[in-house]
Parts: sequence; structure tokens; C-alpha cells
Amino acid sequence: MRAPSKRSGEKEEQEEEVAAAAGRLAGAPETEECSDVADSDREMEGIRGPGGLVKDTLYLRSCQAHSVVPASCFLRQGSTPELNLRHHGLGPQGARALASALTSNPYVKRLDLRDNGLCGAGVEALAGALSKSSTICDVDLSENQMGVVGAQAICAALTVNPTMQKVQLAGNGLEEHAAQYLAELLLAHTGLKSLDLSYNQLTDHAGEILGPALAENTGLTELNISWNHLRGPGAVAFARGLEANIFLRVLDISYNGFGDPGASAVGEALKTNNVLEELNMSNNHISAVGALNLGLGLRVNQTLRILVMSRNPMRGEGCFGVLKSVRDNPMSALELLDFSEIQVDREFDDLASSVKVLLPALHVKTAAHRVEYKKELLPVFTPSLPASVPK
Repeated sequence: MRAPSKRSGEKEEQEEEVAAAAGRLAGAPETEECSDVADSDREMEGIRGPGGLVKDTLYLRSCQAHSVVPASCFLRQGSTPELNLRHHGLGPQGARALASALTSNPYVKRLDLRDNGLCGAGVEALAGALSKSSTICDVDLSENQMGVVGAQAICAALTVNPTMQKVQLAGNGLEEHAAQYLAELLLAHTGLKSLDLSYNQLTDHAGEILGPALAENTGLTELNISWNHLRGPGAVAFARGLEANIFLRVLDISYNGFGDPGASAVGEALKTNNVLEELNMSNNHISAVGALNLGLGLRVNQTLRILVMSRNPMRGEGCFGVLKSVRDNPMSALELLDFSEIQVDREFDDLASSVKVLLPALHVKTAAHRVEYKKELLPVFTPSLPASVPK
């Protein structure tokens, strides 16, 4: 949140920057509905003035109709592929005005609307534009209090838009009622590569809904569902979905409540999953028992490169068991085992030294031993320019 004085100054700056553009509307009849604006679509958009400022008259009229101050960033956007309007306080009305202009904008490829107070109504308005866009492939709607209403609208819109590849819905208060719409998105959209559902309120029942959808999903390569409330049967059901999934390469389930049952289920999944490369399970209430069961999967898994188990109450015993399982797997691909914030003993250090001989590429991180590991970025999301976008 910014101080009121800063937000006020930003508003004044926007008003000054769009004054010249707004002047072009002088004498134009007042518009009452967004549909009225669309009638002048073909003749009014893309006017360029001094200094390269885009005078998108369609957007300005839409802002007039909805009584909102135009976003200067959008007016400057021109033909650049990224539109960053995060923290602009657009609100539902600003979203409606923007949606009208986005429908006819052939340039925007990445749309960042994080923290704009859009709420369900604003997301609903944008959903219509996103369902029709053939260019936008990356959208960030995080921290907008969209709730179940917004989740239903955005999931329905994305389901019919094969262009979308990356979606961020973090921090939107999504609960188990939204899980069904998210599951439908996972089942229907085969082009979606990256999905961020972190910092929501997805519970164990949501895990029971999302798990089967994850098992059937084809296409998703990166999923972040950290900082939720997946625990108990929901955590187990979600892990079983991972067991059947054949596309996911990066999974972040940290800061949930998987516990020992969830860790054991993940261990079972790792026995058959031959795709996953990065797994973050930090802070999941996993004890030594859960860690040992997780290790059973590491004895046979040949694809996992990074495993983060930090901040779990597994103690040195659990760390030792996991590392021992890795030692017993000569085909292990592990490059980083992260046990940060967990105290280990001399016996563990001796085992780590012997494993290093067998797996020289492996780095082991503990509370006492910090290691430098340069993570090789996975090509999880490499958006391609749609053919219809002007070069």
C-alpha cells in the first residue's frame, strides 16, 4: 500500500499527461455505455501525437463513460508487448474501461494488473476481453480480491482462449468454492504452461478437487500452490495427482500442511513420476517419519534435480534418511538438497561427504552448511509471439 500523498501525486501526473489527448475529445458527444465507444473503434484508435504518446481515443472515451482517470501507462504503451499497470488502483470501473480498449489492442502480450482492487466485478469485465484476445499470453491478476466470482469468470474466459500460457492468481482469497473452476481450467486448457495459486485459502477439500484434475492435466509445466491450507486427505489426493501427471516439471507446495501422510504420498508419486525436476516442500510439518517415507521415492526417481525440505520438524534423523535414500540411487539426478534451518549432526556430515563422491554434482544445504548453487533456469515459460501479432 502506498501513502495517500503518493497516490494523489500519481493521479495528478496522469491527469496532466492525458490532458492533451482528452482535449481531442472536446466537442465529442458524451458516451453513456461502453458499447457506444466500440462503434468508433475502427476510426478512433492508435492516434499518435508529439513525443510518441499514444492518444488511444477509444480508451479515453471509455474512461469518460466510466468516470475514471485514464492510466497514462496505457496511453504510452504504443506497440510494446508489455502493459504494466500494477498498483494503479484501477478498481472495477477502471477495469471496465480498460477491457473495452484491450479488446481491439493488437499489441499487448503481457498484462500485469497486480494489486488494483479489481474485485469480482472488475475481473468479470476483463474476462470478456481476455476470452477474445489472440495476443495476450501472460496475465497477472494477483492481489485483486477476485474471490469465487472472479475465479469463475476468469477460468471460463481462459478455457476458451488457447493463446494463454501463463496466469498468476496469487493472493485473491480463493477458497474451496473456487477450486472447481480451477480444476475445470486444468482439465480443459492444454496450452497453459504456468499457473500461480499461491497465497490463497485453498483447503484440504480443494486438494481433493484439484488432485484428480492435476492427474489429467496435459500441458502445465509449472505450478505454484504455496502458502495455502492443503493438508490431510486433500494433501494426499493432490500428491496422487502428481503421481499420474506427465507434464509438470516445477512444483511449489511449500507452506501448506502436508504433514507425514502428504509426504508419504509424494514419496509414492516420485516412484513413478519421471518428469518432475523441482519440488519445494519447505514448512509442511513433516517429521522424520514423513521424511523417511518420502525417501523411498528418492531411491528410484531419476529426474528430480532440486528438492527443498527446509523448515520442517524432521530433525537430523529425517535429513539423514533422505540423504541415505539418495545415496542408494546411483541414477539420481539431484543437484540440490536443501535442509535449511534444520540442525544435523556429525554422522550426517560424514554421510554427505561420502555421497559427494558418488554424486559430485549434488549440493547439500543445512543450517550449518550454506552452499552456493547456481540454479539453471528451466525453460518452463518461453512465450512465443502469436502469428497474428504485428511485428
